[in-house]
Amino acid sequence: MATELPSDWTRWRERVDFDTYDDRWKRMAEEGKDPHGEVALVMAYAPRSVLDGGCGTGRVGVELHRRGVHVVGADLDADMIAAARAKAPDLCWEHVGLAAMDLGERFDVVVLAGNVVPYVAADARPAAITTCAAHLNPGGRLIAGFALREGWPTLADYDTWCTAAGLTLEDRWSTWDREPYTDGDYAVSAHRAG
Repeated sequence: MATELPSDWTRWRERVDFDTYDDRWKRMAEEGKDPHGEVALVMAYAPRSVLDGGCGTGRVGVELHRRGVHVVGADLDADMIAAARAKAPDLCWEHVGLAAMDLGERFDVVVLAGNVVPYVAADARPAAITTCAAHLNPGGRLIAGFALREGWPTLADYDTWCTAAGLTLEDRWSTWDREPYTDGDYAVSAHRAG
């Protein structure tokens, strides 16, 4: 099982400047746009607890916490976890890959925002989905959004992994703003635990 970050992630990270990483979200807010579409969608399920899988620098987790949700963030990238801890030192940030995590608690929602699924090493993706499902309360949701492009998981792949993990597709949209999914290059899926 892969414990290193995949080459797609490594190439992306080489282009990231941590000093300006969050500027995109600040600009959106300044322009009157909601930079927290992922959070708004998650909050529609009224969770008391959320695991922010592949949490990156913690943007989603911090905003969920601000809205009164118990949050734990997990990411395999040590630099991302360090940035999340610097941003919100009182929250729980775990430096662990999704396929290997065992956090000892369950959540109402596990959210995988920002292309988390394709950035998991290909051989670890099924195990990562199974592990995320194992961290859900009964009736909880796994909510993931990712781009659909060549070499990355298809929706059929993702749905197969979710089904194998005991999850059922409940909703699918083309954006975090819940625009209907027809056949685009991005999808947000909500799968429900039995």
